[in-house]
Amino acid sequence: MIKKLIQHGLIFAGITLLSPVFAETGFRLENFAYPYPLEIMTFESQQQQLEMAYMDVSPVTEANGQTVVLLHGKNFCAATWANLIQALTQHGYRVIAVDQIGFCKSSKPLDYQYSFHQLATNTRLLLDKLGVETSFIMGHSMGGMLASRYALLYPEHVTGLMMVNPIGLEDWLHKGVPYISIDDWYAGQLKLNAEGIKRYQQHTYYAGNWREDYDIWVAMLAGQFDADREKSAWLSALIYDMILTQPVVHEFKDLSVPTWLFIGEQDNTAIGKAFVGENKKSQLGDYSALAKLSQIRIKGAGLSLFPELGHSPHIQSPKTFHQSVLKTLAQWPH
Repeated sequence: MIKKLIQHGLIFAGITLLSPVFAETGFRLENFAYPYPLEIMTFESQQQQLEMAYMDVSPVTEANGQTVVLLHGKNFCAATWANLIQALTQHGYRVIAVDQIGFCKSSKPLDYQYSFHQLATNTRLLLDKLGVETSFIMGHSMGGMLASRYALLYPEHVTGLMMVNPIGLEDWLHKGVPYISIDDWYAGQLKLNAEGIKRYQQHTYYAGNWREDYDIWVAMLAGQFDADREKSAWLSALIYDMILTQPVVHEFKDLSVPTWLFIGEQDNTAIGKAFVGENKKSQLGDYSALAKLSQIRIKGAGLSLFPELGHSPHIQSPKTFHQSVLKTLAQWPH
Protein backbone atom coordinates (compact mmCIF):
# COMPACT_ATOMS: atom_id res chain seq x y z
CA MET A 1 0.00 0.00 0.00
CA ILE A 2 2.80 2.45 0.91
CA LYS A 3 4.55 1.66 -2.37
CA LYS A 4 1.34 2.38 -4.28
CA LEU A 5 0.89 5.72 -2.51
CA ILE A 6 4.47 6.68 -3.22
CA GLN A 7 3.98 5.82 -6.89
CA HIS A 8 0.97 8.10 -6.95
CA GLY A 9 3.04 10.79 -5.27
CA LEU A 10 0.76 10.97 -2.24
CA ILE A 11 2.04 9.64 1.08
CA PHE A 12 -0.23 9.57 4.11
CA ALA A 13 1.94 9.23 7.20
CA GLY A 14 -0.47 9.23 10.09
CA ILE A 15 -2.77 10.97 7.58
CA THR A 16 -0.35 13.88 7.39
CA LEU A 17 0.14 14.87 3.76
CA LEU A 18 3.69 14.74 2.48
CA SER A 19 5.58 14.79 -0.82
CA PRO A 20 3.04 16.54 -3.04
CA VAL A 21 4.89 16.32 -6.37
CA PHE A 22 3.36 13.72 -8.68
CA ALA A 23 2.20 13.04 -12.21
CA GLU A 24 -1.17 13.71 -13.82
CA THR A 25 -4.06 12.83 -11.55
CA GLY A 26 -6.57 11.94 -14.28
CA PHE A 27 -10.01 13.32 -15.13
CA ARG A 28 -11.63 11.23 -12.39
CA LEU A 29 -8.54 11.29 -10.19
CA GLU A 30 -7.63 7.79 -11.37
CA ASN A 31 -4.01 8.29 -10.28
CA PHE A 32 -4.74 10.13 -7.06
CA ALA A 33 -4.66 8.02 -3.90
CA TYR A 34 -7.24 8.50 -1.17
CA PRO A 35 -6.30 7.97 2.49
CA TYR A 36 -8.87 5.21 3.09
CA PRO A 37 -10.43 2.48 0.93
CA LEU A 38 -12.80 3.83 -1.67
CA GLU A 39 -16.25 2.37 -2.28
CA ILE A 40 -18.69 2.97 -5.12
CA MET A 41 -22.49 3.21 -5.13
CA THR A 42 -24.00 2.64 -8.57
CA PHE A 43 -27.43 4.16 -9.11
CA GLU A 44 -29.68 5.68 -11.75
CA SER A 45 -30.36 9.40 -11.79
CA GLN A 46 -31.79 11.55 -14.58
CA GLN A 47 -31.86 8.50 -16.88
CA GLN A 48 -28.14 7.85 -16.40
CA GLN A 49 -26.20 5.10 -14.66
CA LEU A 50 -23.85 6.86 -12.26
CA GLU A 51 -21.11 5.99 -9.79
CA MET A 52 -20.83 7.81 -6.50
CA ALA A 53 -17.49 7.38 -4.74
CA TYR A 54 -17.15 7.55 -0.98
CA MET A 55 -15.06 6.47 1.98
CA ASP A 56 -16.82 4.77 4.89
CA VAL A 57 -14.35 4.71 7.78
CA SER A 58 -15.01 2.84 11.02
CA PRO A 59 -13.87 4.17 14.39
CA VAL A 60 -10.47 2.97 15.54
CA THR A 61 -11.46 3.21 19.21
CA GLU A 62 -14.65 2.11 20.95
CA ALA A 63 -17.56 3.17 18.74
CA ASN A 64 -19.87 5.82 20.14
CA GLY A 65 -22.67 4.90 17.75
CA GLN A 66 -22.56 8.24 15.92
CA THR A 67 -21.81 8.97 12.25
CA VAL A 68 -20.36 12.14 10.74
CA VAL A 69 -20.94 12.75 7.02
CA LEU A 70 -18.45 15.06 5.30
CA LEU A 71 -19.36 17.08 2.19
CA HIS A 72 -16.55 18.69 0.18
CA GLY A 73 -16.45 22.06 -1.55
CA LYS A 74 -16.28 22.90 -5.24
CA ASN A 75 -12.48 22.80 -5.59
CA PHE A 76 -12.03 20.01 -3.06
CA CYS A 77 -12.64 16.27 -2.75
CA ALA A 78 -13.36 13.69 -0.09
CA ALA A 79 -9.62 13.20 0.45
CA THR A 80 -9.21 16.77 1.70
CA TRP A 81 -10.94 15.61 4.89
CA ALA A 82 -8.11 13.12 5.63
CA ASN A 83 -6.89 14.69 8.88
CA LEU A 84 -10.39 15.24 10.24
CA ILE A 85 -11.38 11.65 9.43
CA GLN A 86 -8.47 10.44 11.49
CA ALA A 87 -9.35 12.70 14.42
CA LEU A 88 -13.02 11.71 14.41
CA THR A 89 -12.43 7.97 14.12
CA GLN A 90 -9.98 8.19 17.01
CA HIS A 91 -12.85 9.54 19.09
CA GLY A 92 -15.28 6.76 18.21
CA TYR A 93 -17.11 8.25 15.24
CA ARG A 94 -17.92 6.47 12.02
CA VAL A 95 -17.09 8.85 9.15
CA ILE A 96 -18.49 8.89 5.62
CA ALA A 97 -16.78 11.24 3.17
CA VAL A 98 -18.49 11.58 -0.20
CA ASP A 99 -17.43 12.68 -3.67
CA GLN A 100 -20.55 14.26 -5.13
CA ILE A 101 -21.68 13.47 -8.67
CA GLY A 102 -19.72 15.76 -11.00
CA PHE A 103 -16.65 15.78 -8.78
CA CYS A 104 -13.38 13.98 -8.22
CA LYS A 105 -13.71 10.17 -8.39
CA SER A 106 -17.48 10.06 -8.96
CA SER A 107 -19.23 10.09 -12.34
CA LYS A 108 -19.02 13.41 -14.16
CA PRO A 109 -21.97 13.65 -16.53
CA LEU A 110 -21.86 16.71 -18.77
CA ASP A 111 -25.64 16.77 -19.36
CA TYR A 112 -26.80 16.52 -15.75
CA GLN A 113 -29.08 19.07 -14.10
CA TYR A 114 -26.88 20.03 -11.17
CA SER A 115 -28.81 21.32 -8.19
CA PHE A 116 -28.30 21.26 -4.45
CA HIS A 117 -31.62 19.46 -4.15
CA GLN A 118 -30.36 16.71 -6.49
CA LEU A 119 -27.01 16.36 -4.74
CA ALA A 120 -28.75 16.21 -1.37
CA THR A 121 -31.10 13.54 -2.72
CA ASN A 122 -28.11 11.54 -3.98
CA THR A 123 -26.48 11.82 -0.56
CA ARG A 124 -29.62 10.61 1.18
CA LEU A 125 -29.78 7.65 -1.22
CA LEU A 126 -26.23 6.71 -0.26
CA LEU A 127 -26.92 6.98 3.47
CA ASP A 128 -30.06 4.87 3.09
CA LYS A 129 -27.96 2.25 1.31
CA LEU A 130 -25.45 2.31 4.16
CA GLY A 131 -28.16 2.06 6.80
CA VAL A 132 -27.42 5.48 8.30
CA GLU A 133 -30.69 6.76 9.72
CA THR A 134 -29.32 9.87 11.43
CA SER A 135 -25.94 11.59 11.32
CA PHE A 136 -24.02 14.78 11.88
CA ILE A 137 -23.62 16.60 8.56
CA MET A 138 -20.55 18.76 7.96
CA GLY A 139 -20.05 20.76 4.77
CA HIS A 140 -17.14 22.95 3.72
CA SER A 141 -17.32 25.78 1.18
CA MET A 142 -19.87 24.74 -1.48
CA GLY A 143 -20.47 21.70 0.73
CA GLY A 144 -21.89 24.10 3.31
CA MET A 145 -24.62 25.12 0.87
CA LEU A 146 -25.27 21.45 0.16
CA ALA A 147 -25.26 20.53 3.86
CA SER A 148 -27.79 23.24 4.69
CA ARG A 149 -30.00 22.14 1.78
CA TYR A 150 -29.75 18.54 3.03
CA ALA A 151 -30.76 19.67 6.53
CA LEU A 152 -33.74 21.58 5.11
CA LEU A 153 -34.88 18.56 3.09
CA TYR A 154 -34.18 15.85 5.68
CA PRO A 155 -34.22 17.41 9.16
CA GLU A 156 -35.39 14.14 10.70
CA HIS A 157 -32.14 12.52 9.55
CA VAL A 158 -29.80 15.24 10.90
CA THR A 159 -28.43 15.10 14.43
CA GLY A 160 -26.50 18.31 13.89
CA LEU A 161 -25.40 20.57 11.03
CA MET A 162 -21.84 21.90 10.87
CA MET A 163 -20.74 24.38 8.23
CA VAL A 164 -17.08 25.20 7.65
CA ASN A 165 -16.53 28.52 5.86
CA PRO A 166 -19.61 27.85 3.76
CA ILE A 167 -20.01 29.93 0.67
CA GLY A 168 -23.55 31.20 0.23
CA LEU A 169 -23.76 33.16 3.48
CA GLU A 170 -24.80 35.97 1.14
CA ASP A 171 -26.83 36.11 -2.08
CA TRP A 172 -24.36 37.46 -4.65
CA LEU A 173 -26.89 38.21 -7.37
CA HIS A 174 -28.99 40.12 -4.86
CA LYS A 175 -25.89 42.06 -3.79
CA GLY A 176 -25.01 43.22 -7.28
CA VAL A 177 -23.06 40.42 -8.99
CA PRO A 178 -24.39 40.21 -12.56
CA TYR A 179 -25.74 36.95 -13.92
CA ILE A 180 -22.88 35.08 -15.57
CA SER A 181 -23.85 32.68 -18.32
CA ILE A 182 -22.59 29.11 -18.37
CA ASP A 183 -20.80 29.91 -21.63
CA ASP A 184 -18.95 32.79 -19.98
CA TRP A 185 -18.01 30.62 -16.99
CA TYR A 186 -16.79 27.98 -19.43
CA ALA A 187 -14.61 30.43 -21.34
CA GLY A 188 -12.97 31.53 -18.12
CA GLN A 189 -12.47 28.02 -16.75
CA LEU A 190 -10.69 26.91 -19.95
CA LYS A 191 -7.83 29.19 -18.89
CA LEU A 192 -7.41 27.60 -15.46
CA ASN A 193 -3.88 26.41 -14.65
CA ALA A 194 -1.84 25.36 -11.63
CA GLU A 195 -0.19 28.75 -11.23
CA GLY A 196 -3.52 30.57 -11.08
CA ILE A 197 -5.02 27.97 -8.76
CA LYS A 198 -2.12 28.30 -6.34
CA ARG A 199 -2.28 32.09 -6.39
CA TYR A 200 -5.99 32.06 -5.61
CA GLN A 201 -5.70 29.42 -2.90
CA GLN A 202 -2.84 31.22 -1.20
CA HIS A 203 -4.81 34.48 -1.09
CA THR A 204 -8.17 32.99 -0.11
CA TYR A 205 -7.74 29.55 1.45
CA TYR A 206 -4.65 30.19 3.55
CA ALA A 207 -4.71 33.93 4.37
CA GLY A 208 -1.69 34.72 2.20
CA ASN A 209 0.46 31.89 3.57
CA TRP A 210 1.81 28.80 1.84
CA ARG A 211 3.21 25.46 2.98
CA GLU A 212 4.51 22.59 0.90
CA ASP A 213 1.66 20.32 1.99
CA TYR A 214 -0.83 22.64 0.24
CA ASP A 215 0.70 21.83 -3.15
CA ILE A 216 -1.11 18.54 -3.39
CA TRP A 217 -4.52 20.24 -3.51
CA VAL A 218 -3.37 22.45 -6.35
CA ALA A 219 -2.18 19.35 -8.22
CA MET A 220 -5.43 17.51 -7.45
CA LEU A 221 -7.52 20.24 -9.08
CA ALA A 222 -5.14 21.21 -11.90
CA GLY A 223 -4.54 17.57 -12.80
CA GLN A 224 -8.20 17.06 -13.70
CA PHE A 225 -8.03 20.00 -16.11
CA ASP A 226 -4.78 18.74 -17.57
CA ALA A 227 -6.40 15.35 -18.19
CA ASP A 228 -9.44 16.79 -19.98
CA ARG A 229 -9.60 20.56 -20.07
CA GLU A 230 -12.85 20.96 -22.02
CA LYS A 231 -14.87 18.54 -19.90
CA SER A 232 -13.46 19.89 -16.63
CA ALA A 233 -14.14 23.48 -17.68
CA TRP A 234 -17.73 22.66 -18.68
CA LEU A 235 -18.40 20.86 -15.40
CA SER A 236 -16.92 23.76 -13.48
CA ALA A 237 -19.16 26.17 -15.38
CA LEU A 238 -22.27 24.12 -14.58
CA ILE A 239 -21.35 24.04 -10.90
CA TYR A 240 -20.68 27.78 -10.76
CA ASP A 241 -24.11 28.38 -12.27
CA MET A 242 -25.67 26.15 -9.61
CA ILE A 243 -23.90 28.01 -6.82
CA LEU A 244 -24.71 31.48 -8.10
CA THR A 245 -28.37 30.87 -8.93
CA GLN A 246 -29.43 28.59 -6.03
CA PRO A 247 -28.87 30.60 -2.83
CA VAL A 248 -29.92 29.00 0.43
CA VAL A 249 -29.18 31.94 2.75
CA HIS A 250 -32.80 33.13 2.60
CA GLU A 251 -33.88 29.81 4.14
CA PHE A 252 -31.48 29.82 7.09
CA LYS A 253 -34.39 30.92 9.27
CA ASP A 254 -36.11 27.61 8.43
CA LEU A 255 -33.29 25.38 9.70
CA SER A 256 -34.64 23.32 12.58
CA VAL A 257 -31.59 21.24 13.49
CA PRO A 258 -28.74 22.12 15.88
CA THR A 259 -26.28 24.16 13.81
CA TRP A 260 -22.69 25.33 14.28
CA LEU A 261 -20.55 27.56 12.08
CA PHE A 262 -16.76 27.23 11.92
CA ILE A 263 -15.33 30.31 10.26
CA GLY A 264 -11.80 31.34 9.30
CA GLU A 265 -12.13 35.12 9.41
CA GLN A 266 -9.46 35.80 6.78
CA ASP A 267 -11.64 34.18 4.11
CA ASN A 268 -12.77 36.49 1.31
CA THR A 269 -14.59 34.07 -1.02
CA ALA A 270 -17.42 35.53 -3.08
CA ILE A 271 -18.61 33.86 -6.29
CA GLY A 272 -18.64 36.32 -9.17
CA LYS A 273 -16.64 38.97 -7.30
CA ALA A 274 -14.32 39.34 -10.29
CA PHE A 275 -17.27 40.56 -12.37
CA VAL A 276 -18.09 43.63 -10.25
CA GLY A 277 -16.41 47.00 -9.69
CA GLU A 278 -14.08 47.76 -6.81
CA ASN A 279 -16.79 49.46 -4.75
CA LYS A 280 -19.06 46.41 -4.78
CA LYS A 281 -16.15 44.00 -4.56
CA SER A 282 -15.14 45.38 -1.17
CA GLN A 283 -18.65 44.68 0.14
CA LEU A 284 -18.55 40.97 -0.71
CA GLY A 285 -16.97 38.06 1.14
CA ASP A 286 -16.59 39.70 4.57
CA TYR A 287 -16.67 36.44 6.51
CA SER A 288 -16.22 37.98 9.92
CA ALA A 289 -19.41 39.99 9.47
CA LEU A 290 -21.25 37.27 7.53
CA ALA A 291 -20.56 34.69 10.24
CA LYS A 292 -22.13 36.82 12.95
CA LEU A 293 -25.10 37.72 10.77
CA SER A 294 -25.65 34.06 9.87
CA GLN A 295 -25.54 33.08 13.54
CA ILE A 296 -28.44 35.47 14.12
CA ARG A 297 -30.38 34.16 11.11
CA ILE A 298 -30.07 30.52 12.20
CA LYS A 299 -32.01 30.02 15.39
CA GLY A 300 -29.80 28.80 18.22
CA ALA A 301 -26.68 28.49 16.04
CA GLY A 302 -23.24 28.31 17.58
CA LEU A 303 -20.16 29.98 16.15
CA SER A 304 -16.44 29.25 16.32
CA LEU A 305 -14.19 31.94 14.84
CA PHE A 306 -10.56 31.45 13.76
CA PRO A 307 -9.18 35.01 13.41
CA GLU A 308 -5.93 34.05 11.65
CA LEU A 309 -7.27 31.41 9.27
CA GLY A 310 -8.72 31.55 5.77
CA HIS A 311 -11.24 29.58 3.74
CA SER A 312 -9.87 26.14 4.67
CA PRO A 313 -9.25 26.06 8.44
CA HIS A 314 -9.38 22.25 8.49
CA ILE A 315 -6.34 22.16 6.17
CA GLN A 316 -4.52 25.24 7.40
CA SER A 317 -4.63 24.44 11.13
CA PRO A 318 -5.94 20.89 11.68
CA LYS A 319 -5.20 20.72 15.42
CA THR A 320 -7.06 23.94 16.20
CA PHE A 321 -9.95 22.96 13.96
CA HIS A 322 -10.25 19.43 15.34
CA GLN A 323 -10.35 20.68 18.93
CA SER A 324 -13.21 23.01 18.08
CA VAL A 325 -15.19 20.35 16.19
CA LEU A 326 -14.76 17.69 18.88
CA LYS A 327 -15.79 20.15 21.57
CA THR A 328 -18.94 21.01 19.62
CA LEU A 329 -19.83 17.38 18.98
CA ALA A 330 -19.34 16.54 22.66
CA GLN A 331 -21.89 19.12 23.79
CA TRP A 332 -24.61 18.08 21.33
CA PRO A 333 -27.09 15.27 22.10
CA HIS A 334 -25.86 11.83 21.06
